[in-house]
Amino acid sequence: MVTYKVTVSTANITHATTLNNVFIKLVGTDGESEHKWLMGLKGASSFIAGVVSSFKVSCSVSIGKLVLIEIDKQPLPLMPEDSWFPDKVVVKSPEGDTYNFPIYRWITGSEVHRFREGTALTVFEDDHHLGRYSRQQELIQREKDYRWSVYAEGIPHCIKSKDPLSLPCEVQFSYTKSTEFFFTASTGLTELKLKGLTSCKEKWTDIGHIGRVFCGKRTDISDYVKEHWKEDAFFGYQFLNGVNPILIRRCSALPSNFPVPNDHVYIRGQSNLEDEMKKGNIFLCDYKSLDGIKPNVINGKKQYLMAPLVLLHKTPDDKLMPIAIQLKQTPAADNPIFFPTDSEYDWLMAKIFVRNADFNEHELNVHLLRTHLLTEVFAVSLLRNMPMVHPLYKLLVPHTRYTLQINFLARRLLISDGGFFEKFVASGGEDMMPFLKKSLSSVTYSSLCIPEDIAERGMEDVPNFYYRDDGLKLWDIIHRFVQGVLSVYYKNDADVKNDSELQKWISDIFEHGFLSQEFSGIPQSFTTVAALVKFVTMVIFTGSAQHSAVNTGQYDYGGWMPNTPISLQLPPPTTKGTASEARMLETFPDVNTTVQGMSTLWLLSKQSSDFVALGQYPEDHFSEEIPCKVIKAFQGDLQVLGAVIKARNEGMAVPYTYMDPAKVENSVAI
Repeated sequence: MVTYKVTVSTANITHATTLNNVFIKLVGTDGESEHKWLMGLKGASSFIAGVVSSFKVSCSVSIGKLVLIEIDKQPLPLMPEDSWFPDKVVVKSPEGDTYNFPIYRWITGSEVHRFREGTALTVFEDDHHLGRYSRQQELIQREKDYRWSVYAEGIPHCIKSKDPLSLPCEVQFSYTKSTEFFFTASTGLTELKLKGLTSCKEKWTDIGHIGRVFCGKRTDISDYVKEHWKEDAFFGYQFLNGVNPILIRRCSALPSNFPVPNDHVYIRGQSNLEDEMKKGNIFLCDYKSLDGIKPNVINGKKQYLMAPLVLLHKTPDDKLMPIAIQLKQTPAADNPIFFPTDSEYDWLMAKIFVRNADFNEHELNVHLLRTHLLTEVFAVSLLRNMPMVHPLYKLLVPHTRYTLQINFLARRLLISDGGFFEKFVASGGEDMMPFLKKSLSSVTYSSLCIPEDIAERGMEDVPNFYYRDDGLKLWDIIHRFVQGVLSVYYKNDADVKNDSELQKWISDIFEHGFLSQEFSGIPQSFTTVAALVKFVTMVIFTGSAQHSAVNTGQYDYGGWMPNTPISLQLPPPTTKGTASEARMLETFPDVNTTVQGMSTLWLLSKQSSDFVALGQYPEDHFSEEIPCKVIKAFQGDLQVLGAVIKARNEGMAVPYTYMDPAKVENSVAI
């Protein structure tokens, strides 16, 4: 008779406890144990949240090297079925070997669940018949649990689910996350309802009244924005370090539809526009993707959404100053080019229409499409095609946390019929989905890889571009981490080619994420280790650092509505000299539209208390020595970068924190 010591850890999270009877079977290369009831000295308290309990499982002879365990639970007579969330099971064999079985998922019902020993195995290395059978059965079940659905033609596909509770338990919000999310949403709106603002369809009559809306919900940056939103230097700064830092590019030749006179631009010194372009000091932001989008109707009133072109100049003191704005794509007599030398409100109104265009471009393309929707595709494909024992599953599953549920809520509450965008946002009308479809056609692989994107836009040496500085460093750190882990399991390019599960993962992404559009540059298969490492780096970067860069500052820059109006209800000036403060107030969105926008941005910027920072892995999916060392090195590199960013930010009027690893979430979770 031989004895195996079995240690079971129950997660220390709300509702993780089970009072059901728990059973286990050990399966090894030379046999298996009996179906054993885990009854120990702790009795019914053995599987309470946070408790670690040990048991003995006896076999007549050694069952060899452990391959997997089978776990199930049965309710006591007259007792209800409950759910249980074990972290892991550790088994010590009579030979003295220790086997780790990561679980980290809800066990519901009475069916048997199989879990592999924690050593990561690619499909071509998994040579034991029991392991291969378990692997196949797991993937059959995963394909049933994670099914593709088409929310709208022409945009990335999503998970099929009728409501959040019908999502697989393992991807649902925790109790803490769910409670805090809906509390934040409800308290913000309740405060506004009590003030009578959510139903007020009146125009603003005094700009000072806007600041009273969320007087208790302020940030240091939102206060700064309120004081400086009219300034040209701050307007230019936001193209670099605001929530949409991916549009601006160096301009070496003016677009043919933006006829800015060479000598009509106010530039300090004797230089003209052409000379400054040759020096690399001129930059362009072109919102041409918004051209032709039919604006929404809000409160029964037609809204206005421009597709502006903005020219900016890098001054000798390294400020980025706007020097010309054209609000429509086609030059015309009623489409003047505005300059800083125009009247105060002519110039300010031009900038306000730009900021409105930036909000709409940012929310639908830069934020929703390029982070949320794409990371859902990465996640669903992973969960459909990778068993838990696969090294890529272990590497990427922490970066899928909460993504499927937050995206489900976005589709239900934000971009659905009757949702936030349709009710309150300029681009939320009938052209919203066509705009997303058009935006997807512009998403290329290189644009998702920050080193290539920065180079392609000519932004390598622009001063004070903190998004670039921090982003490139983060990319390099993530790339080294991914390379360090994957090189353990893929020794050469042939290993990559021979991994059928890996090939199915990328094939699904190409088909369901990029709709099989070859011009996107997204690989359809992997042929080299280097190509795999680069793509996985992009996946982690997109769901963590990039999402943080375009999400976390939404309330900072949009909490003061005049800086980021979500809609505008009068057309822009067609002749100069007609703008005024009164006209500006009439152009701003109505009170209810304003407060709904501010409340939503507050919710989307609010960090949950169960936030998990980039590089932190509370769940031990890897058990081998080298990957664990690589993870520790990754965490050390992130800590060093965080210290560098913190030191740089000291004394800055507007610190850039959105890519500080301590503030970057591991996944798209909000």
